[in-house]
Amino acid sequence: MSSPHSISPPHRRLRVPHALRALRHRNYRLLFAGQLIAHIGFWMQATAQGWLVLRLTDAPFWLGAIAAAQSLPVLILSAPAGALADRVPKRTLLLVTQGTAMVMALLLALLIFSDAVRVWHVLIAALMVGIASAFENPARQAFTIELVGRDDLMNAIALDSTVMNGARIIGPAVAGAVVAATGEGPAFLFNGLSVLAVIGGLLMMRLRQFVAPPRRSNWQQMREGFAYMRHDVRVRLLLLQITTHCIFGLAYFPLMPYFARNVLSADAQGFGILAATNAAGALVAALMITLVGDRLPRAGIRSVALLSYMLLLGAFTLTRSFELAMALLAAIGWAGIMVLTLTNTLLQMTVPDDMRGRVMGVYMLVVMGVSQVSGLFLSSIADVLGNVPLVVGCWALVGWFVQVYLFVLWRRMPYATPQIAPLPRA
Repeated sequence: MSSPHSISPPHRRLRVPHALRALRHRNYRLLFAGQLIAHIGFWMQATAQGWLVLRLTDAPFWLGAIAAAQSLPVLILSAPAGALADRVPKRTLLLVTQGTAMVMALLLALLIFSDAVRVWHVLIAALMVGIASAFENPARQAFTIELVGRDDLMNAIALDSTVMNGARIIGPAVAGAVVAATGEGPAFLFNGLSVLAVIGGLLMMRLRQFVAPPRRSNWQQMREGFAYMRHDVRVRLLLLQITTHCIFGLAYFPLMPYFARNVLSADAQGFGILAATNAAGALVAALMITLVGDRLPRAGIRSVALLSYMLLLGAFTLTRSFELAMALLAAIGWAGIMVLTLTNTLLQMTVPDDMRGRVMGVYMLVVMGVSQVSGLFLSSIADVLGNVPLVVGCWALVGWFVQVYLFVLWRRMPYATPQIAPLPRA
């Protein structure tokens, strides 16, 4: 098992407010600063990409197809990628995946500026980014606890969520204005260049020498991981809840450009505002966890968020008011981040250290892969039936009933304290 080779010695830690305590670890500060810039670029490109695909094709199907192309590698590769993250230096994986994402963004920017971009270009780039994401996400998730230790893990996850959702406010709003004024190219260019901040932070980290675990085949490690997840009731139920949330609750996201233009009669800037409003609600949730997470009734809030999310999404599909849609998207964003952040924390605190990469590989497979494939399925049905709000609303209602059933199982589960092996200290 690899050691937590990047936890800073106590005398090198900064004195910081309790709400920002994860930032006392130097290596985490470097990652945090890089992500602060790169997440803005990511959300600028994600917003511009949806509008670009709609401009090139004018078809809801292609919105789901591009999202599915980016998620298909995650579905196929996340489990072996999680096993790989338990065997090799995580920083090396992150450098390779970040470099791939940077190259794809810059190539698309070049094609857009030269007016040569076609939808198949976006499709191939999405596929390549999906391959990179499949290896990046489990490595990055498992890397966080090695940077900050178990005591500061929830705070670090909440800070990551705060950065991401702050970027979801800034990125889409800026991208919407830029796309309306100059086209999609600048958003792709900025994203490509912003990745340099993460690469620089990773290279500046001072890490201990990596100690490889006993050599075993990737397939053997995967089998061990799946066996553990199947037999640990708490982990299995957490994964089922997040799977239901992603299949039924996140599938609408690729269709947001369609809702903005065809349901709410908004332009590119209006679409950016809607996306930013959703992010604002998510940011409020992340700040709540960051500032008062230790005092929150986490299990209760997570249950409320799980059960209310689908109802809020169903209400969103019924409204034709732009202002009411903004309010509902903000509430959806709040509930979504509560579900993701608290489930992520519970999983990482429950699993043993030598299983974390594999469990987080499955977690990221669900969050990044299953939701996008569900989005393709939903987009295809909506394209055939021609009534996008009705399809999304019915899908959310089915998801709510499934989540209620899983909630009953969760309430009946005995809450024995899980055996959590402590991380070795530096």
